[in-house]
Amino acid sequence: MLTPTILIAEADVRRRVAELARQIEADYAGADEIILIGVLRGAFIFLADLSRELGVPHRVDFIALASYDEGTESTGVVRLIMDLRTNITGRHVLVIEDIVDTGYTIEYLERTLAARQPASLKACALLRKLERRQVDVKIDYLGFDIPDVWVVGYGLDFADRFRTLPYIGVITPPPA
Repeated sequence: MLTPTILIAEADVRRRVAELARQIEADYAGADEIILIGVLRGAFIFLADLSRELGVPHRVDFIALASYDEGTESTGVVRLIMDLRTNITGRHVLVIEDIVDTGYTIEYLERTLAARQPASLKACALLRKLERRQVDVKIDYLGFDIPDVWVVGYGLDFADRFRTLPYIGVITPPPA
């Protein structure tokens, strides 16, 4: 049985989410509204906590993408599974992602969403693995840089398990 070991404690996650909210509030001060776009499924807990911390007007929408299929390695091909319900043309958009490793998903989202002509488009990620980066992408708001380990908790999973852990944990998954 897989048992996660703590990489980032619950208190540290909560503290960093609050700090990110303050940064976002400062950058969007005076904006009528921002659209927070959560990338399903991994970002849902991060998005929920971040949105509750934000003191600027905002709406929430979701988009679902796939690049991992059933394995533990990214295929490098991003597929749109579920699109937005909100028209983002002329609106301030902030993409909320759980983890950026290769960069393919954020790159795909930037291209796809920029074509819809938002007023602004920024990215916020809870975690980033610099060692795995294949594509150079800008993360405007970053929670933590982490080593190249398999992480679970706070929305992240392994085989749909461990998503609801309140911390970021590390597991050693079996080979793909």
